[in-house]
Amino acid sequence: MNFRTVLGIFSISLLISCSSEHQTEKVKEETDSTKVETTVVKDEHSYANTNDVKTEHLHLALEIDFDNKVIHGRATHKINNISGVSKMIFDTHDLVIEDVFLDNGEHATFKLGEIDELLGQPLEVEIKPETKKVVIVYRTTPESEALQWLNPQQTAGKKLPYLFTQGEAVLTRSWIPCQDTPSNRITYSAEVTCPSNLMAVMSATNPTEKSTEGYFRFEMNNPIPSYLIALAVGDLQFASLGNRTGVYTEPSMIDKCVEEFEDVESMVEAAEELYGQYKWGRYDIIVLPPSFPFGGMENPKLTFATPTIIAGDKSLVSLIAHELAHSWSGNLVTNATWDDFWLNEGFTVYFENRIMEKIYGKERSDMLLMIEYQELLHENDDMINSGHGEDTHLKLNLKDRNPDDGMTAIAYTKGALFLKTLEEAVGRDKFDKFLNSYFDTYQFKTVTTEDFVNYAKNNLLKPNNIEFNIDEWVYGEGIPDNCVKIESDRFKICDEKAKFLADVKTADELLIDESIWTTQEWMRFIRQIPENTTIEKMKMLDDAFNLSDRGNAEIMSEWYIKSIKIGYKDINEPMEQFLIEVGRRKFLAPIYTELAKTSENLKLAKKIYKKARPNYHAISFNTIDEILGWSE
Repeated sequence: MNFRTVLGIFSISLLISCSSEHQTEKVKEETDSTKVETTVVKDEHSYANTNDVKTEHLHLALEIDFDNKVIHGRATHKINNISGVSKMIFDTHDLVIEDVFLDNGEHATFKLGEIDELLGQPLEVEIKPETKKVVIVYRTTPESEALQWLNPQQTAGKKLPYLFTQGEAVLTRSWIPCQDTPSNRITYSAEVTCPSNLMAVMSATNPTEKSTEGYFRFEMNNPIPSYLIALAVGDLQFASLGNRTGVYTEPSMIDKCVEEFEDVESMVEAAEELYGQYKWGRYDIIVLPPSFPFGGMENPKLTFATPTIIAGDKSLVSLIAHELAHSWSGNLVTNATWDDFWLNEGFTVYFENRIMEKIYGKERSDMLLMIEYQELLHENDDMINSGHGEDTHLKLNLKDRNPDDGMTAIAYTKGALFLKTLEEAVGRDKFDKFLNSYFDTYQFKTVTTEDFVNYAKNNLLKPNNIEFNIDEWVYGEGIPDNCVKIESDRFKICDEKAKFLADVKTADELLIDESIWTTQEWMRFIRQIPENTTIEKMKMLDDAFNLSDRGNAEIMSEWYIKSIKIGYKDINEPMEQFLIEVGRRKFLAPIYTELAKTSENLKLAKKIYKKARPNYHAISFNTIDEILGWSE
């Protein structure tokens, strides 16, 4: 998932929470297919007793009720009672459980446990050693945080409603009663009924046209963790991008999306050349309405993406490279618990960077990584200076904490730089062979950090007689001294121009040629603008380059943050419109955080937020509520 990047006070506020000693129950299991040992670990963020009894296949029958904003569901779990236990525990959150049946329609005895604000409620179902199916009849509620129901005015077309889900990390349990842990991979199928003027799509095999009956059937035959089960329902149109790639979005957006994503088929081919066959059949993208809280979500076969990446010049398609890379790191090989989240995201940022280098060249890939490195340094320093140095470890201890606390630049960028430093130490050819072997060995499995460390030591470092501080990188604080160095000559030019700003009289003197400046160069330039720059100079830049209303969310958000710091108020009107229309947390949190630093700007932030909050997903408004101290 592309959460990156949330900075400053926001990152600190997420990470100031209780920490306790990490306790796990480890059992070694040897898989039949590869004869490789993986570690089965107790997942502190799930009630499910998957070590004793687990779901192997899930079938969903779902009716989408837009009038009442409810999903009526029937979840049929095909189970494996490994230990012959008499109780199976499922995760639920804000669901109404109407009835539970066993194999042949026999009513089951069940009960819901105490409510935990983060984890929800355990659903305990009495089963027999020979039980093969557990069928749960349920409905969602308005509090089900995985679901965002949009009225027509919140969509591009303004005529029809829309629904999408977001399950990572522990929200799938708020729309499906399931064993909501990444440690258990399952196949699934679904039948979805919705209004006939809408189309339903899932992280599975998908239709390309609407159904006159409003009925759709889906199959996912590769085992996936529960957080990757996803659904979207709206006024959708499909367009092909290549033999196995395509895009879904609202009709008014389809032409722009096709043009922006014309390189996606080439991205899949480049990824396969690096790390082996794409094992999911098709790779499609759905561009959602602006309220989607993240940049992208790597739901298998169907990446969910924010419309903020549609910049008109393909300058933000690294996000698609990122979500595509998850088809190997995260979807094919999955972190066993959220303490091991870096195994998903660090690998993916590294892989994304390799895809971008292969298609667009090393200069661009280096600039992308340097932008992220700058953000990493900021978050790393904030964590250490605030007394939370343990949160700079790649391997985390998130017991009694929200797993979202681990979704920082540490997992993403420190993880990627660790792999890039390993690559430099052993050589790219050897490292690529190692990663191919890793993905092949652990395909369709979940792994812990310890599994990877042991695999790397035994299959990369020892065979090549390489001494490497792998434990310092994984279990140590901060960024090790041997971190690979990334440089960009083009960024040096950006820095020089920013320093020169005080001496120029017209924007033309900066010699900025917009036709060759990438989004990343603009971001770098804006970040380097001195905070003692005059209002007149800020207005000069804004008038010349339309930075307040440029149409590129990455550039606009950087410009708003810098303008707030300097006191340039001409941004207020376009910034308000931006904050109302865009729901992506990456942009919202830093802007609101900067506004909250003075009483005058905090008042402005709350005024805007009152209008904007109804458009945000729960993942976003929960974060902004905390930043602004919102209680209305």
